[in-house]
Amino acid sequence: MTKFENISRLSLNQITTERWNLQEAVDGCIRNNVPSIAIWRHKVKDLGLSACKKIVRDSGIQVSSLCRGGMFPAATAIERKERIEDNLRAIDEAVELGTNVLVLVCGPASDKDIVEARKQVEEGIQEILPYAKSAGVKLGIEPLHPMYAAERSVIVTLGQANSMVEKINNDHLGVIVDVYHVWWDPQLYEQINRAKGRILGFHVSDWTVPTTDLLMSRGMMGDGVIELRRIRDAVDQTGYDGPIEVEIFNREIWDMQGDDVLALMKERYLEHC
Repeated sequence: MTKFENISRLSLNQITTERWNLQEAVDGCIRNNVPSIAIWRHKVKDLGLSACKKIVRDSGIQVSSLCRGGMFPAATAIERKERIEDNLRAIDEAVELGTNVLVLVCGPASDKDIVEARKQVEEGIQEILPYAKSAGVKLGIEPLHPMYAAERSVIVTLGQANSMVEKINNDHLGVIVDVYHVWWDPQLYEQINRAKGRILGFHVSDWTVPTTDLLMSRGMMGDGVIELRRIRDAVDQTGYDGPIEVEIFNREIWDMQGDDVLALMKERYLEHC
């Protein structure tokens, strides 16, 4: 059996079955033999942290990560303090849910000063890192595609994320490689190699053509143009052997029956990842 012929590393990123609450998603993973799940904080809020902790503990399903922390830039010192406090809560939630990876979507500029926003991202990460380390939680900076710079993150390349991780130089800080956000980068394979030892998560989906929606056009693996297996191989060659999360924002997929989504996800993962 080759590394591409089993699903032992497969993880359902909860956003892929957005219509399901956490109980439904965990039950779906059990029925479909998906070993891991990545949890979103708005789903935790829906059912409550204590209930979600019990759901995960009783299921035996592994939690690959919690999404999301970050969103550091803000217009005022008070707002920035509130963002820090929210990130500290996210670290606590990660501990309760049994994962050691908190994904950071770093946030957009509050005004037009993108340089200042990136400075605030760096300062925010440095501020929460001691708490994360003491809790045993690693922070994964997820660079987003440049089209999200104005709305979701001023960290838009894997190179930027690598540089920030290297500058801060803390063993509880790394990067998340999401193929949807980085596939286009001419320096992709160089930057994946540069991230060796610091990759904390690997997310897969596909880039569909035409792209009709900035957020909701992600496709199931094999439905788009991304060289998924080549990127997977490059990530594996760095020594990363952790979960591979399927993370898809797509209303048509959300409207499918959840078990059908998981069945298709498994099939496409084996075929393309």
